[in-house]
Amino acid sequence: MTIEQQLRNAALDAVKALYGADLEEKMLQVQLTRKDQNGDFTIVVFPLLKVSRKKPEETGEEMGRFIQEKIAFIESFEVVKGFLNLRLSVDYWLEALNAVAKDERHGFQEVNDASPLMMIEYSSPNTNKPLHLGHIRNNLLGFSLSRIAEATGYKVVKTNIVNDRGIHICKSMLAWQKWGKGATPESTGKKGDHLVGDFYVLFDQEYKKELSQLQAKGATKEAAEKQSQLMAEARQMLLKWEAGDKDVVEMWEMMNQWVYAGFDVTYKNLGVDFDQIYYESQTYSEGRDMVLKGLDKGLFFRKDDGSVWADLSSNGLDEKLLLRSDGTSVYMTQDIGTAKLRFDDYSINKMVYVVGNEQDYHFRVLSIVLDRLGFEWGKDLVHFSYGMVELPEGKMKSREGTVVDADDLMQEMINTARDMSKELGKLEGYTEEEAEAVYSMVALGALKYFILKVDPRKNMTFNPQESIDFNGNTGPFIQYTHARIRSIFRKADEKGIAWSGAAPLGVSLNEKESNLVKSIVNFPNVVKEAGAAFSPAIIANYIYDLAKEYNQFYHDNPILFEENQVIRDMRLTLCYSVGEIIKRDVAVGCRCAGPDVRVGL
Repeated sequence: MTIEQQLRNAALDAVKALYGADLEEKMLQVQLTRKDQNGDFTIVVFPLLKVSRKKPEETGEEMGRFIQEKIAFIESFEVVKGFLNLRLSVDYWLEALNAVAKDERHGFQEVNDASPLMMIEYSSPNTNKPLHLGHIRNNLLGFSLSRIAEATGYKVVKTNIVNDRGIHICKSMLAWQKWGKGATPESTGKKGDHLVGDFYVLFDQEYKKELSQLQAKGATKEAAEKQSQLMAEARQMLLKWEAGDKDVVEMWEMMNQWVYAGFDVTYKNLGVDFDQIYYESQTYSEGRDMVLKGLDKGLFFRKDDGSVWADLSSNGLDEKLLLRSDGTSVYMTQDIGTAKLRFDDYSINKMVYVVGNEQDYHFRVLSIVLDRLGFEWGKDLVHFSYGMVELPEGKMKSREGTVVDADDLMQEMINTARDMSKELGKLEGYTEEEAEAVYSMVALGALKYFILKVDPRKNMTFNPQESIDFNGNTGPFIQYTHARIRSIFRKADEKGIAWSGAAPLGVSLNEKESNLVKSIVNFPNVVKEAGAAFSPAIIANYIYDLAKEYNQFYHDNPILFEENQVIRDMRLTLCYSVGEIIKRDVAVGCRCAGPDVRVGL
């Protein structure tokens, strides 16, 4: 039982004993005491005045005396207006610290066969282009959420839906067919997703040339678009694909395989993976069947032109197209089909879609439609709606080839880490292979942390140079803290300094030590809060604050040079616990554990 729960239970008992009232647990607020006041935990007294019928100060005094008598480790209390501040004994905090040091799963709940299952969809790439900076944010958020969900007691299935059909795919295929001259990843030396993406850009360039020529002859923009031979050929190719034309399907399969191989390399380098991958080419027909069944049951309606719609006016929305008049599907249909296949494969309790905020309306509609179709989790599906990511120069455009390629960005980060590390001289004595491993870890830790520390619901600007700074709120700062801690224990071994593995009781704590212990013990609450809020940023910023507090403690307090063994053991226990939490942060997705850089003490 957490200390917060113990205090809450004691407070409920106090209200019952003192005022004869049974309060609901939610009426009692137990929170960390503000840093400008004395105490560790605060109980808000104001909600209790209705039952105590006394002034806030008097109610707080009575509650404080009762709780202190009931809980032995309450050292003292004071009442500040309507707030009861409780101070816990130093030995309580030392025992809590020792429990953390022994607990390899501090902050993590157990997961077993009876645990609820959360499915998290992220990535959702198109097979006409490589992954870019926007995909990086999506993948890191989705992967981090999956780790947080596991830490909070869910079984998790990480899933991806690949957009492998549609007119955009045919544009790349047509460009390769017309101008590719049989180019392959092997013949060009390019990753398959890059190669296919180049042809997508080429199609757009040629299409714009064609429109310009038609407009130069007097056609309006709209007329030129209708007259475009290139776009007509792309549409014809899509019709052939849907009809199962052998040559078109074989080309589609070949080019998609190039892209999948390229995606796999990027995912591996980024450190994300999936338990199950679905493909829209397989799900859209399932969705069409589900819509037609819903039509037969009267859940949807057909218009005069043959198109099928959902009337959402009872939900405060408008009508939503589900099938076009020619019977072809739309994105909503495909999402319905994917949901059906997933529900067949897994007993889903909670479904989370990691998709940008431009799709907020789409997922409001999807939730209603899935609920009508009988999916148990439909009404409560979570659209994890995140903001867009831009560069200092502004937005990116795939068709114009102005996106920041994910592979190029990761390599640029590694190059920057290499240059900065050489300048700082931190890796002297390392082999080239060891150094490259460190450059990669620093670079990708910087990228991941910079993305995850931002409130996911906000738009953000990614600045590669700022993200890799070794000072400030960055991944390398946290990694360097972890490396510093590992260095302490390595030096201890070299000097023959033994550590008991625990902080002896009875030792006093200075302010910085006390603050650090409290932060360490609070980690499970942070993980729980991040899970409830679907926010990796909560954990990322907690880890930064923890690292910052640790470094202040480190600079003000000798560790290995401390002659008093009792104090030294306590401080080594602090070091070990901070290092383990930073490493554990990798397990919840923020990816900030540091390399074994040989820093000095």
